[in-house]
Amino acid sequence: MNDLKEPLLLDHEADGIRELDNNLPRWWVWLFYLTTIFAFVYMGYYHVFKMGDLQAAEYRKEAKIGDEIKNAALAKFEASMSSLQPSQDPMVKEEGRQIFLKMCAPCHRPDGGGLVGPNLCDDVWIHGSNYVDNVRTIVNGVPEKGMLTWKGILKPAEIQAVASYIFTLRGTHPVNPKPPEDPSQPAKPNVYE
Repeated sequence: MNDLKEPLLLDHEADGIRELDNNLPRWWVWLFYLTTIFAFVYMGYYHVFKMGDLQAAEYRKEAKIGDEIKNAALAKFEASMSSLQPSQDPMVKEEGRQIFLKMCAPCHRPDGGGLVGPNLCDDVWIHGSNYVDNVRTIVNGVPEKGMLTWKGILKPAEIQAVASYIFTLRGTHPVNPKPPEDPSQPAKPNVYE
């Protein structure tokens, strides 16, 4: 009975503070046991018996499914390209303008007057002058002249928005535009090769 009244103080002392020996709360101890059991089950399931996929394998499966969905959407978009018309929706054109300024303006200038890429404001279009030709050029790019293939980067709706915006640039008069390029002339060598 005398043991119960004695404090749980230990003989350790530092700067006048004596150590108190408290037992851990039961919930904490059980939580520790459960996490330890979980760690062994997890290690056995994923690493020893290989019953489940690790994160890298799971990611590869999900990426493959995502690529299949993306490719199906692109195939559907490319199949319907011949019937596409430029959007008249101001919101779509504004989205296209924003994408153009971010992705296309470094080569075509923000006003479409042409820099490394051709002038998009004149009536001489190297790869076709109708809307569908513009969409195809954006989708497939012109790798031999340094233009990216945007079909793996932009969504079909974004491609159509950019093409709709580019179509509004035709006939505008930017300051100091690049001269028209004759499509019948041989291509100049790419300076980046």
